[in-house]
Amino acid sequence: MAMQTQHNGYTVSDEPARFDLARAYHWVSVESYWGAGIPRETFEKAVAGSLTIGVYAADGQMAAMARVVTDRATFGWICDVFVDEAHRGAGLGKAIMAFISDHPDLQGFRRMHLATRDAHGLYAQYGFGPLTGVDRWMEIRKTYA
Repeated sequence: MAMQTQHNGYTVSDEPARFDLARAYHWVSVESYWGAGIPRETFEKAVAGSLTIGVYAADGQMAAMARVVTDRATFGWICDVFVDEAHRGAGLGKAIMAFISDHPDLQGFRRMHLATRDAHGLYAQYGFGPLTGVDRWMEIRKTYA
């Protein structure tokens, strides 16, 4: 069952049918620093396998988004957080983080991760801090561009 909340005239929802995939793909593949050049098929697969959140203006247009890659039991990774330029300054990043913090499928995790280049202050308000146990983490890193 989809969860939905309100924030200053915007609707925050995890309803998959409402999510504007074309708009989200443009944001991530063209306007973001982290997903530039991601193939459309790859992005569609990522969205399908995630808890995907959209923030909708009063006219129904998607104004912001985020994904949580999760097993819905022990771990989550928040990614693809994006607020459309026309809607920045309306507190939509905070609305997304509050939605994630309150979401019943995202409770009791051992770990919740995210990566950011420039929004540390936002995420710190929701309990995020520097990665611990860095010496134990490994990755394979590939880019799309």
